[in-house]
Amino acid sequence: MSDQTFDVIVVGGGNAAFCAALSAHEQGVKVLVLERAPKAQRGGNSAYTGGGFRMVHDGVATVKTVVPDLSEGEIANTDFGEYTAEQYLDDLGRVTQWYCDPDLAEAVVRGSTETVQWLHGKGVRFVPRFGRYAFKHEGKFKFFGGTVVEAAGGGRGLVQAEYTAAEKRGVQIRYNAQAVALLRGRGGVQGVRVVADGVEEEIRAKAVVLASGGFEANREWRARYLGPGWDMAKVRGTRYNTGDGIRMALDIGAQAYGQWSGCHSVSWERYAPDFGELDRPITASRNGYPFSIMVNAEGRRFVDEGADFRNYTYAKYGRVVLEQPGSFAWHVFDSQVEHLLHEEYRSKGTTKVQANTLEELVAKMEDVHPGRFLETVREYNAAITRDVPFNPNVKDGRCTQGLAIDKSNWANAIEKPPFAAYAVTCGITFTFGGLKIDTTTHVLDIADAALPGLYAAGELVGGLFYFNYPGSSGLMAGSVFGRIAGREAASHALSLKV
Repeated sequence: MSDQTFDVIVVGGGNAAFCAALSAHEQGVKVLVLERAPKAQRGGNSAYTGGGFRMVHDGVATVKTVVPDLSEGEIANTDFGEYTAEQYLDDLGRVTQWYCDPDLAEAVVRGSTETVQWLHGKGVRFVPRFGRYAFKHEGKFKFFGGTVVEAAGGGRGLVQAEYTAAEKRGVQIRYNAQAVALLRGRGGVQGVRVVADGVEEEIRAKAVVLASGGFEANREWRARYLGPGWDMAKVRGTRYNTGDGIRMALDIGAQAYGQWSGCHSVSWERYAPDFGELDRPITASRNGYPFSIMVNAEGRRFVDEGADFRNYTYAKYGRVVLEQPGSFAWHVFDSQVEHLLHEEYRSKGTTKVQANTLEELVAKMEDVHPGRFLETVREYNAAITRDVPFNPNVKDGRCTQGLAIDKSNWANAIEKPPFAAYAVTCGITFTFGGLKIDTTTHVLDIADAALPGLYAAGELVGGLFYFNYPGSSGLMAGSVFGRIAGREAASHALSLKV
């Protein structure tokens, strides 16, 4: 049994956890971070992300507060637009079908800009998010969809900066330490039981912050809560997010909250490994589908690829792919749009076929009905409103008319060789169901009363995302609530010292 005591223990090793640890440290308390993974695999799902942060901003003035080295050329050639709190709240409401908890949504939105600035002050370097949220069109970048900055070096760069900041400040970090239970006393939660190197030990603390992710890496829970077939999905990120933090809290009476049958899932390389690869975190992403047609094994389209900007549809279309025959699909492009595809389409391990005729292409597309595919392309090409100009930076209204599933925007004919097709399946990012918290991140019991000494942040918080997700809002929510959780946990610990 450990005789070492701390003021605050943070369970988890990703962005939300380190926002909590850094925030708690600001209050002058002794902090321990428990990371289940070995050091080489640290960082949770955060390390696998692109590092984007969706924040309220009023254009270049806000961007310069977190990207002070923005060049004159970047400023001159970029329309950053603006993203108001009202637009952010509307996006969260719209994509979640208005199920999202309004108080949690408001807390994320109102705290977003200040929290990114706070992270910048801790040593996280940010850069403009060109490429994924802004295409160069007619000589100028124009941002769309609310996200304008990302951590330099993506998720790995973010995590590295946060670990460096914590280590510099004396925050203790233990690796290979799996928290398995919460310790309780008269005053509430008073520490955690940990398994490290096969040995159980108890570590005491005055407050605990749970920030250990969802249950997406737990096959059994996926099948149990998300439904049949989800045990077969690929996991985009870490193998260590198996729901430990959620289970520990439920065991002591915490309230389950949010959409337990929902998750963030995307088009992913069909033959990717079962779990993410930290040295190649996003190379299996396949997010260029708004400029494609997506076809299934029957050779048919099954979704409106251009319903909205990618960042408002990608997190729900993985589920749609999983529901197709054989749980796979193909993204099909012609040479007119292939320059718009991100580098992951050209990465090692990509399942790609290419040909100069559609007949040759479909002959190479494994498991696809050739006749129906050719019929699908002919019907699609004939239905396009060709008098509407194509523009990848706006919802251009270049659509199809009269198809069973019309494409709403970016409808380019598949007619100019060479043609290319990419095989995809479903990759799960994180689960939406989790624990209920209030806006001060206290974990609540079934009667909506706070469990003393217990706080939560990150992907194990339920109630924010349902059905879908606006891109780059996960890291943002984890940061906002992580920062609050650290401050609240430290305040609770200090109150017990008096």
